[in-house]
Amino acid sequence: MTPAQLAVKDQVFEKLVKYQKGAPAYNFDLVDINEKKVSLKSLAGKVVVVDVWATWCGPCKAEIPHLKKLTEEMQDKEVVFVSISTDKETDKDKWKKFVADEHLDGVQLYDPSGKSVITYYKIPGIPRFMVFDKAGNIVTVDAPRPSTPGLKKLIEQYL
Repeated sequence: MTPAQLAVKDQVFEKLVKYQKGAPAYNFDLVDINEKKVSLKSLAGKVVVVDVWATWCGPCKAEIPHLKKLTEEMQDKEVVFVSISTDKETDKDKWKKFVADEHLDGVQLYDPSGKSVITYYKIPGIPRFMVFDKAGNIVTVDAPRPSTPGLKKLIEQYL
């Protein structure tokens, strides 16, 4: 195979196998707002909703009120909301201040410049919402946003 053919093969593999529903999710291992390590595996037993965002992202910030409402509506369910900030390393304090000032709930993780999650899932833009089942498998790596009813319906299917 030529290099171009190999590249196409890899792209097709990722879409059809690596990121498909039911495939094992990437076990991120990141620090939270208190510098404690949190991995996807440590959240096993709950549906995990991941919000990939940054403090500089207008559309990301526009989803925050909707995410807060959804988090409140589902607080007694077996679901955990994880927000992964992709702010630059130099903006880590800005991220911490934003989380505190906005009283953000859920698990707040930090992935400088998206080196871990954005790189693995090849996310072209944020915000990006992803859902993983209780066993740590992919439900979708391109979920609806909280501002639409589709995300809540999707989560409820896996509770």
